[in-house]
Amino acid sequence: MIDGVAETTSSTRVTIGAAVRPRTHVQLTGRSAEVTALEQEIDRVARSDAKVLITGESGVGKEIVARAIHSRGPRATHVFAPVNCAGLPETLLESELFGHVKGSFTGAYRDKPGKLETAHMGTIFLDEVGADGSGRIVNVRVIAATNRDLREMIKQGTFREDLFYRLNVIHIVVPPLRDRREDIPVLAHQFLTQFSAASRSGITGVSPEAMKALTEYSWPGNVRELENVIERLVVTVTGPMIEVDHLSSEIRSYDAVLLRPKRERRRTVADDLYKRMIEQHESFWTAVYPLFMDREITRANVREVVRRGLEEARGNYKIVARLFNMEARDYKRFLNFLRKHDCQIPFKEYR
Repeated sequence: MIDGVAETTSSTRVTIGAAVRPRTHVQLTGRSAEVTALEQEIDRVARSDAKVLITGESGVGKEIVARAIHSRGPRATHVFAPVNCAGLPETLLESELFGHVKGSFTGAYRDKPGKLETAHMGTIFLDEVGADGSGRIVNVRVIAATNRDLREMIKQGTFREDLFYRLNVIHIVVPPLRDRREDIPVLAHQFLTQFSAASRSGITGVSPEAMKALTEYSWPGNVRELENVIERLVVTVTGPMIEVDHLSSEIRSYDAVLLRPKRERRRTVADDLYKRMIEQHESFWTAVYPLFMDREITRANVREVVRRGLEEARGNYKIVARLFNMEARDYKRFLNFLRKHDCQIPFKEYR
């Protein structure tokens, strides 16, 4: 599983970030109407050589969709080269894309070809293209993905409009897991089989009560979060069956409230995180930060938590830091984190 949507393929598992040559057809896992429609769209798109922009929440499986398009198209025998744009500063991103020669900068100890050269005649996948971008393209198919609103970023002047229209030839939206709940049991059993075999665990299944709780949970981190939960359970559960008591309190506590409209469900995630800090006195660095860095919650979730804090603190970020149980020396670190990940909210409207 890479980035969210599980894949079924007989090829060896690849390392994220490596340029790879897929050997087999990438099959998405799921039986919902949404996954079926996505499969059909992938098949149609794969036949062309048009640029593709894939959007969707963090963890829904944008990279798997990109790999499926590549593996089913005319470039399938050539390299698929993923580039994580969010994980590289602008200077290193240029080097990653176009390569460098020995001595061109500190740490350049040898010549290195860029991903564009490596993927010649293949496909380059620009993951989180909203974090940066480049318009220089060689003979590769370009597939880009982001969980950001690029049109809003264009309005704010933080994303190039010309680059957006270069990339947005074909637009694919990957649905979040909460919108295709019938896929949760299928994915859970697949992950259970995968991790049980790898760790030689004696776990044989999930009880009906536990599966009901898994199905009702909102999964803000989407399929990636489900995969992580099953992996933890395989490691920690000693009996043959995963029971509802083995699940975290967050998963057990979700009930029919999840049937409310999508916007309200997303606010619930932020409400829970806010409650952990305000009522349970957890620090931002333990309640929110690790979930965001592991892509189990989205930027929108963090911004909503910050908004709640600003409302309470009447627009004072120093008070927000105290509300979120941070030490005084963490204030600058907190602001730097918010700026770096586009989570900072203007404070004036709350004063």
